[in-house]
Amino acid sequence: MKQSFNKILVIQTAFIGDVILSTGLIEKLHQSYPNAKIHFLVRQGNEMLFEKHPFLERVWSWKKNENKYLNLWKILKGIRQERFDWVINVQRFANAGMLTAFSGAQIKTGFSKNPFAFLFTEKIKHEISNGLHEVERNHQLIQKHTDQDFKKPRLYPSAHHFEKVKDFKNKPYICIAPASVWFTKQYPIEGWVDFLQKLNFSGRILMIGAPSDFDLCQKIIHQSGRPKVENLCGQLNLLASAALMKDATMNYVNDSAPMHLASAVDAKTCAIFCSTIPDFGFGPLSEESSTVQIETPLPCRPCGLHGKKDCPEGHFKCGKDIQTHQLTSVLS
Repeated sequence: MKQSFNKILVIQTAFIGDVILSTGLIEKLHQSYPNAKIHFLVRQGNEMLFEKHPFLERVWSWKKNENKYLNLWKILKGIRQERFDWVINVQRFANAGMLTAFSGAQIKTGFSKNPFAFLFTEKIKHEISNGLHEVERNHQLIQKHTDQDFKKPRLYPSAHHFEKVKDFKNKPYICIAPASVWFTKQYPIEGWVDFLQKLNFSGRILMIGAPSDFDLCQKIIHQSGRPKVENLCGQLNLLASAALMKDATMNYVNDSAPMHLASAVDAKTCAIFCSTIPDFGFGPLSEESSTVQIETPLPCRPCGLHGKKDCPEGHFKCGKDIQTHQLTSVLS
């Protein structure tokens, strides 16, 4: 007999992309337990992804950058007061594990790599090399209480977000998100410049990203010499960016958060992989999506699961050897 849950907490305190990927759990939990009150815990700043989310009772925000452990203790007290039936921890690090272990929930589920996993009631192995997408690996946390079919990540931009970007949609457009937190995940500036110079597209070209990405986009636009490329960095929040990406002719992104934003609204996507590889299980999930990477294998690639601040070999061929035609052919 299927167990009943009245109140469920999902914990994912990692970065934006990881949080977006974990939203598939919200979709599945709501489908399986439509009357349950679902809560979600994220690090401060990521709560903006869930503005007016239709399936969430509450979004918790952990303020990590100031009084980190005091705020963690306050959150633990709040979690215990809520008396959750089920706490699902998607994070594999100690802080989230502690919250799960001492949550007071009847069922405490998480990955076995977590340092506090010995106190969980359910432990699931997390394997990068198992051929699964991260969304499927996350689903393994809950499939015992739902079924075998995972749900894709999904975000819910509101009418307000679509209204904010409607004036950009008066003719065909593409979005380009050229930045990444990690150097080895970011397609090189000269690559973006050559792409803009050779791109055969008569519609609008919109550069998107955080305020900190503005100067990078300006540099790319200036060096390309292409007129009428619009720099929107810092003008749109995450959900408004997703609303813009949704109707784009194509979204060009790195292996980074904008790729997952596109997946969460099923937007057309061309994802560029430099030092990382799609086989890690973090690739695009939109129905119309493709990946671009170097055509000739490199012995040093991949150089790690995550990006790095610099190329360990000093040449960054995994980015520089990607050919422009690989990007432009996506639109043909």
